[in-house]
Amino acid sequence: MMLAVIAMYFTFAYDLVRSDFIKLISLYTALFLLSFKLIQLQKLNWKLLLGLGIVCRLIFLFAIPNLSQDFYRFIWDGRLIAQGINPYLSTPQQWMQSGNFEVIEQSRQLVEGMQALNASHFTNYPPVSQGVYALAGMLFPKSILGSVIVMRLVLIFVDIITFIFICKLLKRLALPTHQAFWYFLNPLVIIELTGNLHFEGLMVMFLVISFYFLLKKKWIWAAVLFGFSVSVKLLPLVLLPLFFHYFRKQEKLNLYKLIGFYGVTFLTVLLTFLPFLSVELIQNFGDSVALWFTKFEFNASVYYLIRWIGFQTIGWNVIGIVGKILPIVILLGVLVVSFFRKNNSEKILLISMLFAFSIYFLLSTTVHPWYVVTPLAISIFTRYKFLVVWSFTVIFSYSAYGLTNFDEKLWLVVLEYLLVIGFLIYEWKKEKLRFS
Repeated sequence: MMLAVIAMYFTFAYDLVRSDFIKLISLYTALFLLSFKLIQLQKLNWKLLLGLGIVCRLIFLFAIPNLSQDFYRFIWDGRLIAQGINPYLSTPQQWMQSGNFEVIEQSRQLVEGMQALNASHFTNYPPVSQGVYALAGMLFPKSILGSVIVMRLVLIFVDIITFIFICKLLKRLALPTHQAFWYFLNPLVIIELTGNLHFEGLMVMFLVISFYFLLKKKWIWAAVLFGFSVSVKLLPLVLLPLFFHYFRKQEKLNLYKLIGFYGVTFLTVLLTFLPFLSVELIQNFGDSVALWFTKFEFNASVYYLIRWIGFQTIGWNVIGIVGKILPIVILLGVLVVSFFRKNNSEKILLISMLFAFSIYFLLSTTVHPWYVVTPLAISIFTRYKFLVVWSFTVIFSYSAYGLTNFDEKLWLVVLEYLLVIGFLIYEWKKEKLRFS
């Protein structure tokens, strides 16, 4: 069974193109079923499962990512920083048009690889992520594969550290420690983080370690690490309101320390941005982030339903309007979870975090498969398993990529979310019965 898993990951890494959806979904389904069967059968054999997880990641070491072009932009940004150039102040297309493209080795190949949509926009990757890109740029300024290997080794190391702290948290919460493998051996985590070089894994690592220190009431260290998590991806900002009741009710914590926690978090984020700080950065970064709600749309749930209603009633795409309203709805949803739910214990707080992330992604206009990794990590500390279901169904979204065109199969999007939301409702009702 383990040899079959290893063989399939090798095929995934070196003999798969994104447009071959039948092969992709077949491999992924088999990997998903075999991985969870191995966890079920070998959950007490930690060395075996940990070793398997590391080997499966190392298989990808020399592979160029085959499901995403984002890594070309990572390399571009990293090489700019390695040359002492601020990556937030210009787009790759502007660089190419200015005639300065010779400053960046393999510039044409990188811009063609990231494609026009990415190359025409300012970077929206925060500074801690940029630090890893810069490391790759400094070590391998002329080799795309070399840069890929550097980033991949960092992400493999990050996943191992994350696994260690997930285990520590599970022990502290008196939960079965083998649940850590639901994250560490999940094909979505291995393929999207190690395989396709998405940095959600680094964000999750800082977030998990931050929560570990918070449970130990070391709130200053927790805030610093939370700030680092935000400086990998901005997503953890969604969680900040949830800490109100927790700090208010816990021994050794109080509202003054909550204010301190927020202050240290924002100071950490500010310090990471400091080397790049300028008026142009604020404008360019803000414009780039805003695009995710007002221009881009992919694999959405609630938004696609609203978009369909818009086409039926007024005859045009309402993303420009709805994309400005949905963030407000998300904020209101998170505030409801924060203040109308008694988040005064670690387990309840983690469930609230899970639902805050779920609200965010269910109302987002864009949900790429690797986005699901973050709520999946939080779900490991709860009884809810609908994120495990989502970590399988989200792969349906790759059906949109053909050889020459992009065409979302909306029936598969509907199936994806019906399965996820259906399982969520089932678990919600089961949880209510358990306490009734």
